[in-house]
Amino acid sequence: MNFVFYFLLLINVLAFILIGYDKIVAQKNKRRIPETTLLTFVFFGGTLGSGLAMLLFRHKTRKTSYLIKFWLIVVLQVLATIGWFYSKTVSL
Repeated sequence: MNFVFYFLLLINVLAFILIGYDKIVAQKNKRRIPETTLLTFVFFGGTLGSGLAMLLFRHKTRKTSYLIKFWLIVVLQVLATIGWFYSKTVSL
């Protein structure tokens, strides 16, 4: 269980940093981090870090296509978590 905790901690910190960095380079009109990279971090567990950074830095909060993908991933993660817990409690 420690591995999962440290993995999620690391991926959330990295997602937070990437969103913040992307905001900085966006303001300077420099090369951006691709949305697929940002969403990959969300998919693999960086949902909280990415979401917090989006709110704190006010970045990607108006881009509808990004938000739809972000929230779709969140819904899938919630459903997967519910399914995992449900499978642990139901005995066949």
